[in-house]
Amino acid sequence: MAMTFTFIGGLALFLLGMETMSMALRNLAGERLQSVLARLTTNRFTGVATGTATTALIQSSSVTTVLVVGFVSAGLLSLQQSIGVIFGAEIGTTITAQILAFKITHYALPMIAAGLALALLPLSAQTQHCGRGLLGLGLIFFGMGLMSQGMAPLRSYPPFIDMMMQVEHPLIGILLAAGFTALVQSSSATTGIVIIMASQGLITLPAGIALLFGANIGTCITALLASIGRSREAVQAAIVHILFNFMGVMIWTILIGVDTMVSLTTWVSPVSEGLQGTALLAADAPRQLANAHTLFNVINTLIFIPFVAQFAWMARRIVPPVFVQASPPNTPDAAGPRADIPWLLDPKWLGDPRKALETARMTIVDTMGQRVLRMYEEILSALLNGDRNALAIVVEMDHEVNTTYRGVVDYLTSLSLNRRLSPDLGKRVTMLLEAARQLENIGDIIKTNLVHLGEENIARGIQFSPFAQDHIVSFHAEVGDALGTCLEAMITSDFASAQEVVDSKPKIKDLLATASRQQVRQLAHGVGTASSFALEMDIYEQFSRIYYHVKRTAKVMFPSDRSHVLKQIGSSRDNGTHGPKAA
Repeated sequence: MAMTFTFIGGLALFLLGMETMSMALRNLAGERLQSVLARLTTNRFTGVATGTATTALIQSSSVTTVLVVGFVSAGLLSLQQSIGVIFGAEIGTTITAQILAFKITHYALPMIAAGLALALLPLSAQTQHCGRGLLGLGLIFFGMGLMSQGMAPLRSYPPFIDMMMQVEHPLIGILLAAGFTALVQSSSATTGIVIIMASQGLITLPAGIALLFGANIGTCITALLASIGRSREAVQAAIVHILFNFMGVMIWTILIGVDTMVSLTTWVSPVSEGLQGTALLAADAPRQLANAHTLFNVINTLIFIPFVAQFAWMARRIVPPVFVQASPPNTPDAAGPRADIPWLLDPKWLGDPRKALETARMTIVDTMGQRVLRMYEEILSALLNGDRNALAIVVEMDHEVNTTYRGVVDYLTSLSLNRRLSPDLGKRVTMLLEAARQLENIGDIIKTNLVHLGEENIARGIQFSPFAQDHIVSFHAEVGDALGTCLEAMITSDFASAQEVVDSKPKIKDLLATASRQQVRQLAHGVGTASSFALEMDIYEQFSRIYYHVKRTAKVMFPSDRSHVLKQIGSSRDNGTHGPKAA
């Protein structure tokens, strides 16, 4: 019984110390922490660095992820920006394990005394916060010392040894640690206990690694709980946290194997000389486990960081945007099917320009953009195979695109009347309006021109040659890739991807010229008909017009000279142009 009380009391002091130190460090950082976290996330790499530094500073990945969820909910961070910070938080939390692996429990009481003195003396607020941080650190090590004392007798307790043998199975260890971590909502607590058990020679390195894997999964519960009652994007950020840890554990347990992590950890960790058996395990395992924890999160981040967009895509599929039946503000109902206007276009955000701009951007991409892309994909079947059902889908979706476009225009127009709108944010309003207009133009080209060509093909029963079919498919795919890349760039704020779209212009022109030359040759050899040739060239012409608007969208959203682009936008509107016939 005394052993149990010693362990539980030590765990309580450990958790109290973690909370005390984390709170002190947060107070020490002040509002600058939130400012840094919200601002230094311009791309995935700065996001990872910011998440790592923030978590290392406040010693709590849970606090960082909860802050991220809150910022996403408030519109200060987009889902895409939050992913890098979440990845970095997983690296930053490994600093705790590295600190815990140091055998300095005998300094715990002096730390507590010094920290308490600094906290109570009439000194500056900053000094008092430092004192509370030192007090918390002392409580952590004192709690670890008590837990270590409580566990010492278990070395010779057969039932406990038998139970630890079961933990050698990775799945059991992962489940146990995940459950315990979710219960106490602290992966650092689980990590501390695992390191203490290792310091007593109670668990092997493979068993300890399995427990650490479980701790990484269990810690996700905190961010998930914090997302309850918040926006869907906030829930999606919590889902990204779960995906990162769950997929990382799956990679290391199923694809790579725990044994590989054991070998890698042993290779990078120092080995004590002259020891063997339990003594060697107790001496080396704590540092090895701390290193394993660091390796797991650093390597996973390196693996996953190129796939930030895919993580966002998965999160949006798991927790899709909520749609509610609504008419755009100040807009009369249109004839035909109504689009489900996303909840994101909520008038309550108009008082917060940044949030309103972000929600408008996501509506343009996720609602307008994805529907236009679907229209473009469906039209190919109608053009080549005379698919009347595809034509009906395209016409119906164009109604939805137009309805959403009117909603976006009204929303951004209302936002432009906000007196709190800075000149830079005003330019972003103009850019988003123009991007939405370009996407609406693409939808009109598909619905009006390509649908007409599809109906003409069905009515006249025109048959394309095998070469013509292959070339239409290739041309369609090239323009479709440009449209998809443009939408992805708008989600990820990736200038390089947008530049790829712009740089595709020579390839589009080459495809058009090649098709024209080949058709002339085929007609000269009696292959095909003048009707099929004319229809095919009309299709290419419309594909080229679509690419023009895709390219315009990329240039508008990612201008090299923003003022120059804004002048172009104004000129385009004054002239009422909808783009040239070809790229």
